[in-house]
Amino acid sequence: MKFNRITVNPDQMGGVPCIRGLRIPVATVVGLVAEGLTVQEILNDYPDLESEDIQEALKYAAETLV
Repeated sequence: MKFNRITVNPDQMGGVPCIRGLRIPVATVVGLVAEGLTVQEILNDYPDLESEDIQEALKYAAETLV
């Protein structure tokens, strides 16, 4: 699966997967969803994110567990 919104840059955030080159790790987004926050709550807390970022973060997490 190709992920257009997930970037991995060894010079940024220690190379952890992030959303669109932002300093927002995929793990942070997935953790917020796991804590029960809604998409709208996450978007309110992280205004640089888009709803598509959250969906792709979840897909990325699911794909890496397989």
